[in-house]
Amino acid sequence: MSSQVTNENRDECTYALRIPYDRDVDTVQLALVVVLVIACSLQLVLLAQSRGRRAGQLQSSLLGIQARLDEQARRQGDESRALREELDRRLARSSELSAQSLADISGRLALIDRARQGLRDLSAEVVSLRRVLSDRSARGAFGEVQLGALVQDVLPPGSYRMQCALANGKRADCVLLLPPPTGMVAIDSKFPLENYRRGCNPSLDIDARQRSAAAFGRDLRKHVEDVARKYIVAGHTCDYAVLFVPSEAVFAEIHVSHPAVVELAQKRRVMLTSPTTLMAVLTTAVSILKDAALQEHARDIQEHLRKLADDFKRFEDRSAKLATHFRQADRDLRGLTTSARKIATRFRRIDRLDLGEPGGSRQGLAGLKRRKAGRS
Repeated sequence: MSSQVTNENRDECTYALRIPYDRDVDTVQLALVVVLVIACSLQLVLLAQSRGRRAGQLQSSLLGIQARLDEQARRQGDESRALREELDRRLARSSELSAQSLADISGRLALIDRARQGLRDLSAEVVSLRRVLSDRSARGAFGEVQLGALVQDVLPPGSYRMQCALANGKRADCVLLLPPPTGMVAIDSKFPLENYRRGCNPSLDIDARQRSAAAFGRDLRKHVEDVARKYIVAGHTCDYAVLFVPSEAVFAEIHVSHPAVVELAQKRRVMLTSPTTLMAVLTTAVSILKDAALQEHARDIQEHLRKLADDFKRFEDRSAKLATHFRQADRDLRGLTTSARKIATRFRRIDRLDLGEPGGSRQGLAGLKRRKAGRS
């Protein structure tokens, strides 16, 4: 019974003690909750501030990145624009060069076409020339036509005759009518070509070509002799004649391979000429004609010179008279200048006279009289 009371008392005491303890625990717990709430609030505030700063930094970084991106985009735009402009210029230049190259190519192709056409025409002319030169009568006509063209281009009309008959009955292809002492100069335009053509034929062997070359030399010597015999007529023509070879190749072959023929022509006073050298001969003939015309009109020229000398003498006399008049006018002008200066001096002296007072005027007149007496 006593133990049961004791246990009940103990429980009551314990309960009495637990009530304040529980109250303290609730207070502490409440305080801890408040502290935790405050701490969480502070943490949230700090976290918000930190996030704000980070957001500001992030925004600044984003703005910087955006600025750099804008700058990079601007530079890239400028570079791309410059590159595009450079590409446009290069494309335009390339287009111009291409167009110019195409124009040049077109021009050159046109030149090539014209040259090709010229070669065709030249081939046809060479074939025609070969046919002409293969026939003796046609060859003579060809040489005569070429000779006539050269003579007509250089000499004035009336200074030559084509197919002129000489005193010995022979007929020259052309005769130059030059003034004395040169007189008439006969020109022959025919030449032997058969053996020359055979000597240049590559299908023949060397011996045949050599025989043809020797025969060509003999033909030339005979032709030189014939020209000297037919066209050099004493007392009627000049003491030399001209043998016209209407081919530069044949002319060169004669001088290179047949020097004996050239020497014979010089001895027989036969002048070998090609189209080029005949042009020089005709030019010399023109100079002779001009000199003769000048000598013919020398008397008229002397008369004109005499009249010109008389005119110059009259011009000299009139110039001397005009110079005399100029000198007299200069002297008269100097005299007028002196008179004007004296008159001006007198006017200045009169202007300085004091005519207001009788005494002053007498003194002024007396001084003027003294000055006049001194000058006299």
